[in-house]
Amino acid sequence: MKACTVCKMISNKDQCPNCGSPTSDNWSGLLIITDPEESELARELNITIPGEYCLRVR
Repeated sequence: MKACTVCKMISNKDQCPNCGSPTSDNWSGLLIITDPEESELARELNITIPGEYCLRVR
């Protein structure tokens, strides 16, 4: 699994399917957002698309 260096979405690809930025293998903290409209965490992190995200990526 890899995480986007910009939006922090987790995927298996070398480029983020959400924003097209490069991804990294060096990440930590898994956050799963199922309903971004109702999630306070998603609002704080500016997440608008449901999915898996990391908390920190290097």
